[in-house]
Amino acid sequence: MPSNVTTPWRKSSYCSTLRDSGLRPTRQRVQIAELLFAKGDRHLTAETLFAEAREQRYPPSLATIYNSLRDFAAHGLVREIALYGAKTWYDTKIGPHYHFYLEDRDELFDIPEEFIPLMNVPAPEGTEIVGVDVVIRLTAKDGEAPVTPRHD
Repeated sequence: MPSNVTTPWRKSSYCSTLRDSGLRPTRQRVQIAELLFAKGDRHLTAETLFAEAREQRYPPSLATIYNSLRDFAAHGLVREIALYGAKTWYDTKIGPHYHFYLEDRDELFDIPEEFIPLMNVPAPEGTEIVGVDVVIRLTAKDGEAPVTPRHD
């Protein structure tokens, strides 16, 4: 293909987003970014995104998904949330906020802002706070089905 022909992925608005964050906008990164950010703020794992990609008939390898998410996190496009060493979640909402983790369903979701207490924790001398990560772990009560917020 001649180099002066623009392929559809190069027309994506995510090309400039990736470039502005310091990442080279490869075809794979652009397609993964489109899939990742198309549904707004959400929490997902590499495996979840891999399954969504396969449903869209875009077959990246799971390693490509992991590498892209890792790069996106390193460049501030997503927030990486590691839960108990076994699973890493990626959050497209990168500003300060806190999470509930529903263990029974393996779901991570935002705590509504009105429930977040003011945290006034001073940093030790000679340091500064760069972020606060709070995850409240939940499980369903006996015989009850938990209700989680929908992010449509």
